[in-house]
Amino acid sequence: MCLPHAGGSASFYFPVSRALAPSVEVLAVQYPGRQDRRHEPNIPDLHVMADRIFDAVRHLDDKPLALFGHSMGAVLAYEVALRMQDAGLPAPARVFTSGRRAPSCVRDERIHAATDQQLVAELRKLSGTDSTMLTDPELLEMIMPAIRSDYRAVETYAHDPGRKLDCPVTVLTGDSDPRVTVGEAAAWEHHTSGPTDLHVYPGGHFYLAEPRESVRVIELLRELLAGQGADAPARGRAVVA
Repeated sequence: MCLPHAGGSASFYFPVSRALAPSVEVLAVQYPGRQDRRHEPNIPDLHVMADRIFDAVRHLDDKPLALFGHSMGAVLAYEVALRMQDAGLPAPARVFTSGRRAPSCVRDERIHAATDQQLVAELRKLSGTDSTMLTDPELLEMIMPAIRSDYRAVETYAHDPGRKLDCPVTVLTGDSDPRVTVGEAAAWEHHTSGPTDLHVYPGGHFYLAEPRESVRVIELLRELLAGQGADAPARGRAVVA
């Protein structure tokens, strides 16, 4: 199951679904407030988002489930996995945390409270949003509420230092990500009692969108998910949470 970044949508993972078919079924979470759910209210609280996602996927226990989250999605993957653990469900086969520092590495960020111009400048810096969208006033008016809400959710998030996962965690990061140092990414090892491995790729926050690195990430996913029993055909379904 794939969880998008702040302001992102399920369609970000459609290439992953195509690449991993037919050996892995890829489900992508569609947060409210965007695309086909744009008329639903945004959720500016990460814990509430995790609760909603967990409620939507808790029945998916007929085969092994791995969680992949990028940026804000990495924290959601961690929180959803904790909820699975609390409910006595089978642990995720693996949690992949991409482009996000460990929950214990806190930065005082208040981008969600910035002006629209400052928020757009941040999006340009991270290079994860189509530049044409950032120059179209009508499109900006449509997407900014969801982006600002997501930033608020992840920037006001606080983890419980007494809790840990009990499953393998694979950490992925870009070597020039302005929001995550390699050390902050490596600190995910403190958030699970299971094994961890760290993979550093050339690039910034959206290293995984670069053609060469996207191939390497897909190869890693295919390798680590092999033998997990996730053998249903990939249908690219969206999880509505």
